[in-house]
Amino acid sequence: MRQTNGCREAAKGITLVLALAALPMAAFAQEDEAHTAEPNRIPAVSIATAETSHFKETVAVTGTLVAREEVQVYPQVTGFIVNELVAETGDSVQAGQVLAVIDDRTLGSKVTQANAELARANASLRQATSQVASAEANLHQAEQALQRTQSLRDSGSATQASLDNAIAAEQSARASYDAANDGVAVAEAAMAQAQAALDVAERDYENAHVTAPVAGIVSERNAELGMIASVAGNPMFRLIRDGQIELLADVVENELVKLEVGQTVQLNVAGLPSGSGTVRLVPPVVDSRTRLGEVRISIESQEGLRPGMFASGTIMVTERDGLGVPSTAVLSAENGSKVLTVVDGSVHEVEVTPGLIFDGQREILDGIDAGTEVLARAGAFFGEGDEVQPLKDAAEVEHSE
Repeated sequence: MRQTNGCREAAKGITLVLALAALPMAAFAQEDEAHTAEPNRIPAVSIATAETSHFKETVAVTGTLVAREEVQVYPQVTGFIVNELVAETGDSVQAGQVLAVIDDRTLGSKVTQANAELARANASLRQATSQVASAEANLHQAEQALQRTQSLRDSGSATQASLDNAIAAEQSARASYDAANDGVAVAEAAMAQAQAALDVAERDYENAHVTAPVAGIVSERNAELGMIASVAGNPMFRLIRDGQIELLADVVENELVKLEVGQTVQLNVAGLPSGSGTVRLVPPVVDSRTRLGEVRISIESQEGLRPGMFASGTIMVTERDGLGVPSTAVLSAENGSKVLTVVDGSVHEVEVTPGLIFDGQREILDGIDAGTEVLARAGAFFGEGDEVQPLKDAAEVEHSE
């Protein structure tokens, strides 16, 4: 009897275990049936409307500040000691202002000597002029004597010998007159030479004062007291003409073709407030090794600008209004570009001609009109005719997800 009861209890336990094991399988089967019965969900997408936007195209540049025009100042007289330095690096100078003084004592003596030579040449010229006047009077007298003797000879009152003497006297007087004129020419040449020597001496004397040839800023001073003035080696001074400083920027060749003289530039100079400038010079050649071209950019006057400082900026190449969509809405491939428009909840592929990219917007030159709704973030997983749930508000998209 006890064995029979035990078998019955064991059979009940096995039946209970089998029943419990069957429950999850049934639950899973019901869940799968529920999912199978649930209809396909239409994806919610964010859309944007094509509308007029402002577009800019810029070219980034970097470079170093340089003097627009550097002027080198060398001494005009050499071999003499520098006695005085008047200008220092950083000074603003005017054209003709004295920068340094060279010992002029010897030069002053040369001026005195040249003046003496000129005075002697002037006296020689006066003497030669007087000789011409005397020779001219003698010639006139000889010509009259010859005329009288010729008349007497023609009438038979004078001999041939007297006529020959008169002719010889006239010829001698004419030769003396010509010689006197030549003496005047020589004296005039000597006078001109003496005057030229005086001019040179006076110019050298004046050049003992080394002056600024142009107005500007002294950027470098190599002259030292006691040095011998010479045109060899470095110049005594370097000037930045009119204090004008500009940016020498390197631009890659594919960007260089977009630049033109007069374009506006926004500049950032190290340690200074932002400024502006304009493109002054676009190079006609590109370095064959670096593929860069040196563009010169004029900078508006600003305190603190110094040659050698680093600067960067952007050059405004193009600025216009155009039809725009988010840049993520345009799909680009080798065979062209397209956007995915949304019409009545369906996706349609439309080929477009893209333009500029600025501030997250892409310009559309052709293909769609203003007001067209497009997928704000296009993707290759969307195809022609796919159904979507368009949402214009980003918050709506997050809520739908």
